[in-house]
Amino acid sequence: MTLWIAGAGGVGREALDTALAAGVPVAGFLDDRARGGTVRGLPVLAPAELPAGAPYLIGIADPSVRERLSALLDGLGGRATTLVHPGAIVAPETTLGPGCLVMGGAYVSSSVRIGAHSQVHYNATVGHDTVLAELVTVYPGGNVSGSVHAGAGATVGSAAVVLQGRKLGRLAFVGAAAVVTRDVPEGTTVIGSPARPMQRG
Repeated sequence: MTLWIAGAGGVGREALDTALAAGVPVAGFLDDRARGGTVRGLPVLAPAELPAGAPYLIGIADPSVRERLSALLDGLGGRATTLVHPGAIVAPETTLGPGCLVMGGAYVSSSVRIGAHSQVHYNATVGHDTVLAELVTVYPGGNVSGSVHAGAGATVGSAAVVLQGRKLGRLAFVGAAAVVTRDVPEGTTVIGSPARPMQRG
């Protein structure tokens, strides 16, 4: 397997670090903005230039971009591939959907279900019996407790805590260092401790 990484920015390079640690060879990056150049010594193609049938992983934090790119790359015959750093722990009876990225130092506990193209960044934790739908992101140091349900495209910010049994709606966003003590509705951004909806103004 020779992997292509979609996105040559920070998360893409961290995905490369994960691949190198796991002994997974990487052919190059897919990124319109850097197309034709090199990043970390690897060639950069446009996403539309993915070789037919090639395995890929999306190294981009924004869930809406991951959704768009996965549709494009799947349509080209690409194969979404899951990548787990050898320094991460994934406990028994846990399932990772296609295209998941689990970085070094992450801990994913027992009986967790993580949907396609989700990301658990370095030193983040996901508690037992939690369900992360597709395109969920847990940023570095984020702590998702047991039996949490996060809807598609939800994001848990760096050093944020989601307490046991809470629900995050689709595209909910938990700000850095926030502490979620109650359910977060769809599309809502919460900040602070305890977390409250961010005021627009």
